[in-house]
Amino acid sequence: MRPAELDRVSVAEAADRYVELVRARVSTGALSSATAEVYARDVATLVELAGPDRVLDDLTGEDVDAVLLAFARKPDGRRAGQDPNEGRQSASSQARFRRSISALFKHATLAGWVQVNPMTAATITARERGGLRPERRALTREQAQGLVGAARQIGEQPAGPGQEAGRRRDQRTELRDALIVLLLATLGPRVSELVRANVEDFFTNDGVRYWRIFGKGGRTRDVPLPPDVARVLQAYLEHGRPATADKALLLSWRGRRLARGDVQAVIDRVQRQVDPERRRTVTPHGLRHTTATHLLADAVDMDAVRRVLGHSDLSTLGRYRDELPGELEVAMRAHPLLKRPRTE
Repeated sequence: MRPAELDRVSVAEAADRYVELVRARVSTGALSSATAEVYARDVATLVELAGPDRVLDDLTGEDVDAVLLAFARKPDGRRAGQDPNEGRQSASSQARFRRSISALFKHATLAGWVQVNPMTAATITARERGGLRPERRALTREQAQGLVGAARQIGEQPAGPGQEAGRRRDQRTELRDALIVLLLATLGPRVSELVRANVEDFFTNDGVRYWRIFGKGGRTRDVPLPPDVARVLQAYLEHGRPATADKALLLSWRGRRLARGDVQAVIDRVQRQVDPERRRTVTPHGLRHTTATHLLADAVDMDAVRRVLGHSDLSTLGRYRDELPGELEVAMRAHPLLKRPRTE
C-alpha cells in the first residue's frame, strides 16, 4: 500500500534513509556487505550529481537522464589513459549505477517519498555494448539543420494522387512526423509536454500562431511558433490528423494519443532522410539541449530562452547548453567593442 501522504524528503535525506535500510538487510543475511557498500557508494554519487538539497519528488525523468549522463562522463581512475573512453565509466559500471538508483527510486515510490518513479520517464537507456553515450547531447548546427531540413521537406511535400488514393488519411503520418521534429527542434519542449498537447492549446493572436504549453508545477507558457512550423501545423490539422473525437494533437494511425515512447521512433524515421554525413542519433531531450544551445549561441536573450524552455530560474539553463566547436573564436571575431563606428 502507498502511504496516504507524500513525504517530501530531500535527496540527501532519502539517500541516508535508504542506505540505512540496505545496511540493515546485511545483518539479516538478505544482502552481502560488499553489495550494500556498492549501493551506498552509488547512492552517494546520486546525491552529488542530483544535488543534496533538492526534494526527491521534484526529480523528473529529464533529471534522471542528466544524472545518468553525468555519471557516464565521471572520471574513473582505474581506467585513466585507456582508449577509447579515457578513464570514463565503463559500460558495466554505468549499468550497475543505473540498477542502484533504480532500486532507490523503487523503494521511494513504495515509501511515499515520490508520487511517480522518475526512472519510468527517463529516456536515456544503456546501449548493449559501450554503456550510456557520454558525448554531447546537442546536435551541431549542421546536424540540427539537416534534421530540420528533412522535416521541412516532408512537411512541404504534397501527397501525390497515387498516394492519396492508396492510403487513408489516418495512415498518412508524414505531416505528423514533420511537426513533431520541428516542434522539438525549434521550441525544445519536454517530451511529456509534447504528447500532452491538445489541438485547443494552439491559438492565433494578431496573426501569430501560439502554443500554450502546460509544463511542470502547473505552470503554463505561451510560445510563438516560427512561421514554417505554423504552416506545417496547419497542414497537419487540415490534411494529416485523423478524424477522431480525441482532443489530442498527436495521434497514432489508430487515432489514439501518441505515447512518449513513440516519439523516439518518429525522430529516427525522419533522421533516415538526412544526409549520412550530417546525421546523428538524438533523443527528444537531446533536441531540447539543441534548442537551448543554439539559441544562446546566437545571443538570444537568456530570459527569452528560459521562457521558451519553461524554466523558472535562469541558472537552470547551464545544464541545457553544450559547448559548440569554434564558438569562442566566432564570439571574439564579432566582439562588440571592436566594431568600427559608422561613418556618415
